[in-house]
Amino acid sequence: NKNIKKKIILAVIIMVVALMVLGAEKIYSQIKFLNNQKQKLSEDFSQLTGQFNELDKNYQELKNTDQIKINEKLDQDIKIIQKNYQDSVKLYERILDISGKSGVLKIETNWAEIISLLSKNNYASASASMEKLSVDIKKIEDMATIAKIPENLPIKDTPPESGLAKQIVETDVGNFMVNIISANLSNTKLVVDTASNGDCKNDCPVLPLAEFAKRSGAIAAINGPYFCPATYPTCSDKKNSFDTLLMNKNKIYFNSDNNIYSGNPVAIFSNSSRFVESGSSWGRDTSVDAVIMGRPLLVFNGEIKFFGNSDTKETSRGNRSFLGASDGTVYIGIVYSATVAEAAKVIAKLGIKNAINLDSGGSSAFWSNGKYLAGPGRDLPFGILLVKR
Repeated sequence: NKNIKKKIILAVIIMVVALMVLGAEKIYSQIKFLNNQKQKLSEDFSQLTGQFNELDKNYQELKNTDQIKINEKLDQDIKIIQKNYQDSVKLYERILDISGKSGVLKIETNWAEIISLLSKNNYASASASMEKLSVDIKKIEDMATIAKIPENLPIKDTPPESGLAKQIVETDVGNFMVNIISANLSNTKLVVDTASNGDCKNDCPVLPLAEFAKRSGAIAAINGPYFCPATYPTCSDKKNSFDTLLMNKNKIYFNSDNNIYSGNPVAIFSNSSRFVESGSSWGRDTSVDAVIMGRPLLVFNGEIKFFGNSDTKETSRGNRSFLGASDGTVYIGIVYSATVAEAAKVIAKLGIKNAINLDSGGSSAFWSNGKYLAGPGRDLPFGILLVKR
């Protein structure tokens, strides 16, 4: 029996050892498989890293030497071209406004040279030449608007009670000559005549101020607010148009839709006058004689409202047309050789209660009793008229 037990125990031990050997081989086989997989993954990752590094290198080369850099330079060039074009157009429009003045021929020649430089992509030289040309134009603008003051012209700080007066007004920024007409709204009506019978966006009809005055039997007339002259390159798709609110003598409202919420000031005339600071506060009343939106508001309730801005057309000196009123009296006139801010000071010094700025430069025109007192200037889409009631 003891031998049998020994044999059984030996057999069991042999089986256990055999099983352990088989298990160890299986585990070893699995470990070997996992190691192989790890090695393969490592090789694959190394290959991907190499591919990524190659792609990144190619991208950096592309970024530094190829289309991206080219596009960035093109973008910069386009901005430079746009600025130079805009500057050259502004200069050209200023040249148009001084056309016929002494020295303009040389100015036009210099402008043509600038266009030649721009066509050759020589932007640096063109930009420098435009800066110099702007200074030269300014000299002619200033010379062209220096008012020739007649001898013994009276110095007065009040407008005429009625009719026409030419006088000197003293202000804290200098003395200015003023041509001004006063009229009582009880016997004189202020109206606006228009060349168009309704809204016009491009190629709008225009007339000389004298023609507006004559066909309406006016005793006096002055040019209206800003409009877009056909000769200006920036007005090529809106020639002779205007986009501000206006009611003409036939009770037709112009640009009513696009000015419902406008913040520009409005002057309203009937037997008396009324000025509102924002067009959005005015309805579409046709019982009045005229509604005129202009900018900027110069004087409101006796206080100066405009002290200047960055617009070179308003900060340079010129002949400034204006429309004003004090209750039942209307005033139309021109302040000579003044900025718009200086004109506001002159009007306030005269004691005029409310006033708006009108167009100036080549559009300035002032007419009375059959003759021009200033202008005639360019043809206009509208005219502001004084007619007998």
